[in-house]
Amino acid sequence: MIDRSAPPRSGASGRGARKYGRANRCMTGSVIAVKSTSRGFTLIELMIVVVIVGVLARIAYPSYLKYIVRTSREAAQSHLLELSTVEEKIFLNSSAYTGSVTGAYTGNATGGLGVTSGKSNDGKYTISAAAATNTFTLTATPVAGKTQVGDGNITIDQSGVRVWGSSTW
Repeated sequence: MIDRSAPPRSGASGRGARKYGRANRCMTGSVIAVKSTSRGFTLIELMIVVVIVGVLARIAYPSYLKYIVRTSREAAQSHLLELSTVEEKIFLNSSAYTGSVTGAYTGNATGGLGVTSGKSNDGKYTISAAAATNTFTLTATPVAGKTQVGDGNITIDQSGVRVWGSSTW
């Protein structure tokens, strides 16, 4: 029979067992120190991380949306500049501008600007053209239900005057 009340043998005292957090006794009654191996995060630590990520998302998401709107606007402005160049090519070949956005570009007055969908490259603006013999105005209007709603129309004319909403771009 093993006497469990006897002090541990072989120099293992309670101090070594306390060092590792807990102790077990073996069959001979000696104290065996067991190192605690629990790893991971506490609930408090995880909640702190969730709060920090939430605050960062609350700050970053509106900035991201503004970035998307600005980038789409700049893409539409670039598209209008390309289309105004096509208008000038048509004018050089035929002495008249075209009012057709969706017609194929043929280089003469009966041709169009070659925008088959009638929309900007990213689909967030509808492109329209108003033309007379010596003038044209290209307009990009935000499509309803897209991120650009409320961004204002973008226009460019034959003299290069560019307007976005109520200001120039």
